[in-house]
Amino acid sequence: MGSPTEFEQLKLSNQLCFNLYAASRAVTKAYRPLLEPLGLTYPQYLVLLVLWEHGSQSVTVIGQALQLDSGTLSPLLKRLESAGLIRRQRRPDDERAVEVGLTAAGTALRERAASVPVAIACKFGLSLAEGRALQAELRRLLAALDDGE
Repeated sequence: MGSPTEFEQLKLSNQLCFNLYAASRAVTKAYRPLLEPLGLTYPQYLVLLVLWEHGSQSVTVIGQALQLDSGTLSPLLKRLESAGLIRRQRRPDDERAVEVGLTAAGTALRERAASVPVAIACKFGLSLAEGRALQAELRRLLAALDDGE
């Protein structure tokens, strides 16, 4: 039988994967009260962030930006379209590709959503420098994991 310290690395609290998972759930939960008045879920908000930043995009490009497969993305887009925030249409030059663009209501929602990043930063309790350092570390982690595929 191993000593207690021999299995220290198997404690749940020592698992980087668990801490990332728990942090992700906590972040999503923190966004909920900020997004509910906008009528958005967190994944819908992410789709709109892509469109607000880059304009109309193909479903494929949105999926790549959010690291979501089409099976997850399609229902999100359908709900956003039903809410009148986006429009989807087949590209005339390639019937297989679907272009997603903002409606006037989707564009207008950007104004109301502008306060969300500031409010969430306050909830995180991080300084601007700490937030940027954390983002840099997370990007580095993601890049390392992407290289391993």
